[in-house]
Amino acid sequence: MDGLTQARRRMAEAGVPQRAIDVFGDFYAQLVGGATGLVHESDVDPLDGIDHASGVDIDPEDCRAAAAVTAVIKLNGGLGTSMGMDRAKSLLPVRPGRTFLDVIVGQVQHVRRELDVPLPLIFMNSFRTRDDTLAALARHPDLAVEGLPLDFVQNAEPKLRADDLTPVDWPADPDLEWCPPGHGDLYTALETSGILEALVAAGYRYVTVSNSDNLGASPDPAMMGWFASTGAPYAAEVCRRTPADVKGGHLVVRRSDGRLVLRETAQTPPEDAEAAADLTRHRYFHTNNLWFDLQQVKSTLEARDGILGLPLIRNTKTVDPTDPSSTPVIQIESAMGAAVEVFDGATAIEVDRARFLPVKTTNDLLLLRSDVYDVGDDGRVTAQVEPPLIDLDRRFYTTIGDFDARIPHPPSLVGARSLTVRGDWRFGADVMIEGDVTVGEDGDAPGAGGGIPAGTRLG
Repeated sequence: MDGLTQARRRMAEAGVPQRAIDVFGDFYAQLVGGATGLVHESDVDPLDGIDHASGVDIDPEDCRAAAAVTAVIKLNGGLGTSMGMDRAKSLLPVRPGRTFLDVIVGQVQHVRRELDVPLPLIFMNSFRTRDDTLAALARHPDLAVEGLPLDFVQNAEPKLRADDLTPVDWPADPDLEWCPPGHGDLYTALETSGILEALVAAGYRYVTVSNSDNLGASPDPAMMGWFASTGAPYAAEVCRRTPADVKGGHLVVRRSDGRLVLRETAQTPPEDAEAAADLTRHRYFHTNNLWFDLQQVKSTLEARDGILGLPLIRNTKTVDPTDPSSTPVIQIESAMGAAVEVFDGATAIEVDRARFLPVKTTNDLLLLRSDVYDVGDDGRVTAQVEPPLIDLDRRFYTTIGDFDARIPHPPSLVGARSLTVRGDWRFGADVMIEGDVTVGEDGDAPGAGGGIPAGTRLG
């Protein structure tokens, strides 16, 4: 356990709150003890028999009453590294002059105006996203609710050497010695930042949480009214799985005690992979849209000395994620959705796919920027048609810089079923895609001169 002693010391010297250090210590003990966090198929049953949000019928005044004591939290710690970014993904434009952040703000302000409720909006940033995010939010001077901050910062922890579990040293870039502890840190960071106490003291009862890159998860008064009506301490939104969702986390029911449990892909044993991917058996995936009762979370954290006991996620990487030859490390992580198993009476509700529109790749971003989606004055993002399948050549469109240089004007996709791009192509303005279109062939790279002229119709 010498590695834990070193890690504790390093965290204390960096100013990490003691509660967060204690939580890290609990996970470290799990790691040393050989915990894998695996959820075996033989120990669980499928989730079944849950309600659909479309069947929820709550009196409008009850929805307004619930909205009056609800706060919105957006997870905003991601850097968009999968798209070559080094700042918050939420700073990307969705429409000219409107970023993810602007759309989120618009969604919240619309509900405030419609229902005359305060509806605080609070971002959980990382130490890498905070400054840029707060600078961008300065465009909205009326956003903050009196007595509450606009953000709090998730905790940081040392990356551990894979060979001896001591904190890694990386003098070339000491920042890379640290990592966030996964979004399961939400509960610890809420407590250690003082936000949890401040919300409860100000009379707020409920929180809705979602990722900032999922603009489908707009604050919905009907959902607020539903959650308040359940009396549940905690709820998760789930969607019907499709073949595209087999790698995502899904909820299962633990046979030993009947509790809901989140099983992430990394927690599925290899021998259970086929059963876990069976869409007829496990029909719902976890959207990472959550609801919880602030008072219940506060009392549970107090009773457990800040340690909820979330399952460990053991993430093996290299200290410099851009250099596969750098020192192998283990990052101790947890998922916020795993808290579903902590609370007695936790529940789930099925929602339409419209509440799950994450942007993880430039394929997703192209769809969101196109005419397939409408972004209303209320900030709601609505699909105009069934979204087509997008497959851009990863050699030329993976990073946001390459993508923006090649597709400065998103083509019309409202009439498309699929768009596949092979090679290095640049799209002019007002290009229209209809039906199933493939541009180029595998291995075809026309280079800087390869372009699709403005006004071209393909299909």
